[in-house]
This record gives sequence, structure tokens and C-alpha cells, in this order.
Amino acid sequence: MNFGNSAPTVWTLIGTMLIASCLGFVSPTPHLVAQDDASAVTADADADAVAAKPAKPPATRDAVIIPLHEDINPLSGELLKRKFAQAVESGVDVIILDIYSPGGFTYVTFELMDMIMDAKDVETVAFIRKEAISGAALVSLACDKIIMLPDARMGDAGEIVMGADGAFRYTEAKSRSYLAQKIRDTAMTNDRPVSLAEKMCDKDMVVFKATNKTDGRVRYISDKEWESMENTDDWDKGKPVREAGKEMFFTVNGRRAVELGMADHIVADEDELAATLGVKQPIPVKHRTGMDTFILFLNSGFVTFLLIVIGLIALVIEMGAPGMGIGGLISILCFGLFFWSRFLGGTAGWLEVTLFVLGIIFIACEIFVIPGFGVAGIGGLALSGTALVMASRRFLVPINSEEMASLGYDVFTVVGAFCVFMVAILVLANFIGEIPGLGRLTLKPQVAMDGVEPTSALTASDPTLPGWQRVTVGDVGETISPLRPSGKMQVEDYMVDVVTEGDFVDPGQRVKVISKQGARVVVRIENA
Repeated sequence: MNFGNSAPTVWTLIGTMLIASCLGFVSPTPHLVAQDDASAVTADADADAVAAKPAKPPATRDAVIIPLHEDINPLSGELLKRKFAQAVESGVDVIILDIYSPGGFTYVTFELMDMIMDAKDVETVAFIRKEAISGAALVSLACDKIIMLPDARMGDAGEIVMGADGAFRYTEAKSRSYLAQKIRDTAMTNDRPVSLAEKMCDKDMVVFKATNKTDGRVRYISDKEWESMENTDDWDKGKPVREAGKEMFFTVNGRRAVELGMADHIVADEDELAATLGVKQPIPVKHRTGMDTFILFLNSGFVTFLLIVIGLIALVIEMGAPGMGIGGLISILCFGLFFWSRFLGGTAGWLEVTLFVLGIIFIACEIFVIPGFGVAGIGGLALSGTALVMASRRFLVPINSEEMASLGYDVFTVVGAFCVFMVAILVLANFIGEIPGLGRLTLKPQVAMDGVEPTSALTASDPTLPGWQRVTVGDVGETISPLRPSGKMQVEDYMVDVVTEGDFVDPGQRVKVISKQGARVVVRIENA
């Protein structure tokens, strides 16, 4: 009975399968059926996993990009430090240094490295688009992360100096030792291969890959370090790293840098950079402002030369006339721009300004107080020139040929400006009377003409003119203030600013004009 009841059921199932096969619901190929079933199961599992996995939270960190697309020099370094400080003060979470630089001055590089290493409340990232060579590689090394484009390059930080013959040479051992230790400490702090980092500045060492025999750890060890190790039996010494062989500075592209542990990531573009760091997009860029460009313009050699020449000429013009005139304003503007640009460029301070002002005071004393030209005048010129040179340098005494050459260029600029100034004064002395607005600095010869009063008589009778233009040599007046040695005298109905030859004269004394040069009127006690 049980068999009788089961027979119709079997035939029913067979018929159902035949109908399904004809309609295509059951595949005639068994192994494909199994594969399709597995794919369906996998797809369902993936869908479930996606549904179960929480969505990636949106980026919430703020970042800013600071470009470094030039050589590292005192001015560019100071501008970068200012922008870095502004970024830190703004409270951003990540500061990205967009680096494309051949490097530059060693001491400026060290200052930038220290600035980056000291920034504790912000993550620093070196983003290398094309190349970070020499000092730029060390700046990158100081950052918390290094992210590169695949074909970007980093390395070659050997320190060189220019010799007396103009050729560049490897620096002396003392300087190289300090540089190598600085690199080792920086690499160790940021957990990068110390030997590979040091190899960027030491072409004589060789770095190879070593594997620990016990735990399989991989290290990059230099030949110098290997010789000093006591547990060399615990390591399998491999072949030298291709980029860290003899007689070469370590230099790698982005892909290789990540492989060796010198860089953290490679990215294709700025969008991928933002996604890797988890920062908001678009990332704002602190571009160079118009003020930054103006500071660079003022610090250029030719503009510096012009500011000094024009400032000195305007100063002499102002000293030749009483009161504050156009010459004084131009001089203040020129030297104000000079020292202001040096302040913002990080090469000048109040010491240089003080020395310059003292030098001008000494020169003024020599012209108006002390007869002749002696110690005060020479000292004033020396102080002023020294202040102008110091304002362009961040060091007092050069320690290598590179700094010596830089100092020589600044000295040449300042001395050249002084020489041009002297020539300009000599030229103006001959033609100044014909220049509108400057004729009051010289006396034109008086020419007597038939039927016309002498010029001096016409001048003395014109009450609208200042006293120094109305007075002539030989006029006698009375002092109305002490002359120590400068003061005032009254001639007829007008007053004149005068100066003695160095003697003090009490008020109420009769004095005589003995010479006159522009607005400088020299007097002596009558009948003395």
C-alpha cells in the first residue's frame, strides 16, 4: 500500500522535471547549475554585507595647503614660516606642504624642520608632486606623513659648498656629521628607515636589506652600522638597496619610497590625497599674496640698490633745507620700505635700524655742528653702510664660502649704491639750480643789469621769501637765541636759521654772515 501510494508520486515528480526542463527552469548542465547557485549565494552574501557595513562617515577634518615651489632661501623660508604659523593659529587639523623644490640653504632648512617638528597640535603632511630634492627632502622627512605622486622624486640631500674657484664641493666632515645626525634623529622620530634617510646625505655608505632569522623582521642597515652591531648572527644580510649603493645619494620615486617605507602613500591627484587623509574638499590653498610678492620685489638686488641711492640723495636734499620737505619724505619712504621689507623677510631687526639712525645722526652732526669732515662723518657712513648690509643678512660672520659669496654680493650692492650716490651729488651740484623745486639749494650768481636792481636787493626786499633766501654774505644781525652752534638771528625785519663755525654765541650778540651754502647760513661774531 505504501508502495502503491508512492508510485503515482514518483511519476508526478518525473513529469514535473521534464516540463521544467523544457521551459528552461532547470539547466541540463550540472556543473553550471552549481556555479550559478554559488554566484547567487555570493551575491546575496555581498549584498547582506554591504547592508550590514556602516557607510563611511564624511570627512570632518579641516586642512590647508601651503605651497613650497621654489628654492629654500632666507626670504622664502620666512614667508613659509609666516604662513605655517597662520595655519596653526587658524586651528586646522592638517597642514599639507605642497613641495616642488630643489632645496637651498642648510640653516634655513633646519629652521623649517624644527618648525614642523615642534608643531604638536596639527598633523603635517608633505605632498610631493614632482620632486623634493636636497633640503626639500629633509623638510618632507620632518613631516608626520609623506604622500607622493607615483613618479615624484625625493632625496639627494648631500651638502655642498662653493669653493674659491667657483666650483661646488662636498662639505667638510664636521658639517656632514651634524647634518647626518639631524637626519637620523628626524627619521627616528617619524618612524622611517634611519639608514636610508642618512644615505640621502652620505654617498660613501651602502645600505642593504637584512631579515631577522627569528621573527622575520626586515631592516635596512648600512655597512657602517653593520660593523658596529653585536648581534649580526641574528640577521640574514641581503643585497644592497639599488638606490643606496656606493658613490650615490639615496633618491627614489613615489612607488619605491612607499615600498621602502620612506613614504606613507602614493596618490594620483589632490582628490585622492584628500580622501586618503580624510579631510574636507576642496582643500584651501594659501597662495602667495600680493603683499608677499611686493616683499620679494623689495628684497631684490636692483630694487635694493635703487632704494638706497634715492634715499641718500633725498636725505642730502633735505639736509640742505630747513624743516620737513619733499626730500625728507622721500628719504623716509625709501629707507622705511627697505627696513620694512627686511623685517618681514626675517633678515633685519631693531639693531640694524638703530645703527642706521645713529649713522645718519653722526653725518648730520658732521655737516651742521662740527667743522670739516672727520671722525663723525666717517663713523656715520660706516654705521649706515654696516646697518644696510646687516639688514640683508641673517648671519654676522660667514662660516662657509656660500655665505661669504652672499655677503660679498650685499656689500657690493651697498657700496655700489653709495658710489652712485656720490656721483649723483656731484652732478646735481652743477645742475641743481636748473631743476625746478631744487634751485633753493644753491645760490645763483648775481648779475648786474642796467636799470635793474641787483638780485640780492630784490631778494632782500621780498617779504614772502624765507629768511635764508633773503640774507646775503656780509649781512649783520643780532642773535635772538643761543647759537650752540645753531640758532636764530634777526636781520632787519626777518629771522634766519644760522650756525656758527663751532663756537657758542649768547643771545643779543651781533653776528655777521660769512658764508652761505643753500639754506646753511654760517655766521661769526662781528669784528671777531
